[in-house]
Amino acid sequence: MGLLTAASFTSLAAWLWLTLAQGMFWRTDVRLPARTAPAHWPSVAIVVPARDEAEVLPLSLPSLIAQDYPGEAEVVLVDDGSTDGTGALALRIAAEQPGLPLTVASPGDPAPGWTGKLWALRHGISLARTAHATEPDFLLLTDADIAHEPDSLRELVSAATSADLDLVSQMARLRVAGPWERLVVPAFVYFFAQLYPFRRINRPSARTAAAAGGCVLLRTSAAVRAGVPDRIRQAVIDDVSLARAVQDSGGRIWLGLAERVDSIRPYPALADLWRMVSRSAYAQLRHQPLLLAGTVAGLALVYLVPPAALLAGLATGHPAAAWAGGLAWLLMAGTYLPMLRHYRQPATLAPLLPFTALLYLLMTVDSAVQHYRGRGASWKGRTYARPSDA
Repeated sequence: MGLLTAASFTSLAAWLWLTLAQGMFWRTDVRLPARTAPAHWPSVAIVVPARDEAEVLPLSLPSLIAQDYPGEAEVVLVDDGSTDGTGALALRIAAEQPGLPLTVASPGDPAPGWTGKLWALRHGISLARTAHATEPDFLLLTDADIAHEPDSLRELVSAATSADLDLVSQMARLRVAGPWERLVVPAFVYFFAQLYPFRRINRPSARTAAAAGGCVLLRTSAAVRAGVPDRIRQAVIDDVSLARAVQDSGGRIWLGLAERVDSIRPYPALADLWRMVSRSAYAQLRHQPLLLAGTVAGLALVYLVPPAALLAGLATGHPAAAWAGGLAWLLMAGTYLPMLRHYRQPATLAPLLPFTALLYLLMTVDSAVQHYRGRGASWKGRTYARPSDA
């Protein structure tokens, strides 16, 4: 068997395994579990870390202040060293709109060994827990670029109380408007679900843990028991680290796709999307060159070999390679279709997934290159060392 044929059959075997045995990652029907309204609505503090978010705040913050929640709730926005007037803008928005009370605070520069977002969350959570005679029952940790429908908090709390969950997280529907967003964004969520299959995470006995950092409802008692955010203060991939800490401490977690929680941050150009992925891709690989090499090889085998085998097999008269490559490509495109439908995108984008995977491969390599140039995991002017160097 030639090298081309062997590679095509290996790729086909990988796609058969992914399709049938990887927690049905490709399905997009994992939504909030069955729920009923609690007899007594628990108190909630909504904590929003924000750094230079004046562009998106007028669209996101009003949606939090306007939450139709029957219980006691408040919003704590933590201005993480913004230079664009984020804190002052937040106060003006709150003054002009009735709804949940808003507190704006600033913790100052992160202490050594902390990422900026987790330092802001630490300050916001501490403030929420000590501002009143009793601490809130739940914390909603949400990013400044996330807009919530008016019933979002009510539905999240109902799901947590009905299913006795300690952490409920929804993958916000990301913005898909321009051509590059259509090509890259649905694939981003597809790849995430492939790494962290939602159904597998949501099993009571699950060993896989993940969350989507834009929308995390967390029991305050579970946060205390897990020692977060202090325990994960160096984490760049903070949402996955948070979920793992809660799970390791005995908490039950749940992750699914959102229908009424949306990211409003635009990524109009390829360069914007490139920065979004490359800023933390190498951190996801724990800054390990061997993991990088394995990831690159895996992406090439799983996503690039199928179309290459099909075309090369047809061109060189190797029908077995062409058949195996074509079937693997068909499985790839077929498992991608549900995510495209979730994002209301045309099915014609499905066969382009190998090209998108090539972009992600290059972004991952670039992330490693930037790390070794001293410009690794970064966000809005801050660059973070690997945890062992922090």
